Amino acid sequence: MDLQPYDFVVFFFTVILDVFFREIRPRGSHKIPREGPVIFVAAPHANQFVDPLVLMRHCQRRVSFLIAEKSMKLRYIGALARALNAIPVMRAQDLSKAGKGRIQILNRKSDPTRVTGIGTNFTKQLQVGWQIALPKDRGSSEIIQIISDTELIIKKEFKDLVALEMLTKTEGTQYKCVPHIDQSEVYKSVFDTLNAGNCIGIFPEGGSHDRTEILPLKAGVTIMALGAMDANPNLDVKIVPCGLNYFHAHQFRSRAVVEFGSPITITRDLVQKYKNGGADKREACTKLLDIIYNGLTSVTVNTPDYETLMVIQAGRRLYKPAHRKLAISQVVELNRRFVAGYNHFKDDPRVQDIREKVMAYNQLLKYHGLKDHQVNKKVLGGKRTAGLFLYRIFLLFTWSILGLPGFVLNLPLILIARLISSKKAKEAVKASSIKVAGRDVLATWKLLVALVVTPVLYGFYAFLVLVISIKYNWTTKWKLYGPILSYFLMLVGSYGTIRLLETGFDIYRSLRPLFLSLLPWTRPSIHNLGTVREQLSNDLTALINELGPKIYADFDAERIIEAERSPSTHLSAKNTSIFSSPINWLDNQVFNWETVANSEYDDVFFFMDKHNGSLTGRSRTSSWAASGQSSRSRSRASSFGATPSGESFRVEAMTELPRNKAFSEVTSRASIPRLEVKDVDEDSGYQGDDETKKTV
Repeated sequence: MDLQPYDFVVFFFTVILDVFFREIRPRGSHKIPREGPVIFVAAPHANQFVDPLVLMRHCQRRVSFLIAEKSMKLRYIGALARALNAIPVMRAQDLSKAGKGRIQILNRKSDPTRVTGIGTNFTKQLQVGWQIALPKDRGSSEIIQIISDTELIIKKEFKDLVALEMLTKTEGTQYKCVPHIDQSEVYKSVFDTLNAGNCIGIFPEGGSHDRTEILPLKAGVTIMALGAMDANPNLDVKIVPCGLNYFHAHQFRSRAVVEFGSPITITRDLVQKYKNGGADKREACTKLLDIIYNGLTSVTVNTPDYETLMVIQAGRRLYKPAHRKLAISQVVELNRRFVAGYNHFKDDPRVQDIREKVMAYNQLLKYHGLKDHQVNKKVLGGKRTAGLFLYRIFLLFTWSILGLPGFVLNLPLILIARLISSKKAKEAVKASSIKVAGRDVLATWKLLVALVVTPVLYGFYAFLVLVISIKYNWTTKWKLYGPILSYFLMLVGSYGTIRLLETGFDIYRSLRPLFLSLLPWTRPSIHNLGTVREQLSNDLTALINELGPKIYADFDAERIIEAERSPSTHLSAKNTSIFSSPINWLDNQVFNWETVANSEYDDVFFFMDKHNGSLTGRSRTSSWAASGQSSRSRSRASSFGATPSGESFRVEAMTELPRNKAFSEVTSRASIPRLEVKDVDEDSGYQGDDETKKTV
């Protein structure tokens, strides 16, 4: 496949994403059709401009995403978008203007579609077919009749309670005039792309958000798919649902799982209904939209509120054997199955009782300032604990000293990125009724600020080296090479600083439980917390093992078994190419600090067939891996050529790991020297939680 500007841009952003995220793990990418027209529909849209970059590096196809036309007009963003074959979309909201005066509904019950103006000029500012929109995205409605400058009729009444409250106030509310946009050119571009056998990417929720559930989908994706197949009867468009599951989506050095669902095939009867027009067309679009929604829910974790999400995550942690690691893709799958089970049995008194106990346990953790993974079933204390505490203090001091210079040099970048991203998040929340805290824009602005400030800051340091070389009369050679060398040393050194501070923070978070276990007056309380956890874990596991078979026919609490490892699957991290993945090369060849969680063998599982006793299994091993790609390459796919499938094992039912065996006996680990912290783990994040552990 010939290289295009698209490949170089994706490669560049792959490096950027490798720095920003600790790990991005794909799952199910083997399901993506290798050829033919494909529409990638992704949700939840939790990370604004970062989401399409994550998808492009893992979908193994060149994808043209739809982008707002106003963004295409920006100098640098427009240039990148054109290199990525983006399709510009003129959005009506980008052309909207503030309406003169204020509007209200005088009779909400008997005449809810009649809008009355106060000091308005409807005949000059609006047209039939346009829309009036309320502030903060509280709703909009199409105008079907303009009676006068102060009176008009809308097509559909406003039903949102906040919108109705705004419209029924005596003084009325402000509004915007939204023109009708002819999107025929956009659809033509989409049809041409699909007819050429290429791919389209779209976020059907319409905009980014930071909620815990998928928002209602827009019908545009169904018009694209059905319209393309209607225009070309020989075209077979596949729709691939993509789930974006972030762990602390807005935080630097967080993790993510990108899951691809089974391709959706569009039947010819739906295309025919679309072609018929009218009610049949609406029915076809609605049915396809429902199919897409179901596809997205199968690759994402959706809960009605944040509290339920926290209960689900806590319950999943309590169900699995304590202090045994799961890969993040497995965590996402278990979370999803816990959500399904909870939604099915949430009215069961036993489930409600467990929910209350889990919430109470979470409050105990909060009171003690601990995370679930820090609750040890063993009684800590004594000389061994004191020695371990002092040893980790020493490690923390060492890492702090080593990382301090790089931290100070990069402090301006950190402060500027945090300041600007926080400001943009507040502005986003203020302008939207959907966003909770504006977390969906934080990562985007951190990356954008870093892309601008980093080269400027490092260029300034290189300039200082040049000034010093002139002042102290260095040789001409070093006057030339000194600034250049210092610039590149800053790049490599800064990444080394990131890894040092990363490990330092892990060690710091491990100190509190050790410290509490050394205090005589807190030791009984910590021991009691472990007892509470053990009892709650047993109760929860017993309940799930009882209810699980009622919704999962293949439920089996002892299904994962140990199997021998084939020596041919062993991979050497030293074979990573600096050209295919520079960050991986640095990790493996220079720093070599990768955690056990990134072993190529962590997600290789074998399942016993209950009928014939045969073994079946799957792993992420790909053709690249066979040729010597690093273990991390499954989450660091390059844009050049083929990419690893990134497939992890499919959790059968709510499979329980055997409690009588260590996890290391179930999954083999690559024997690469590691720097690890055994009881360090990150707790649950906004979009999911993290199970990766390290050991010192």
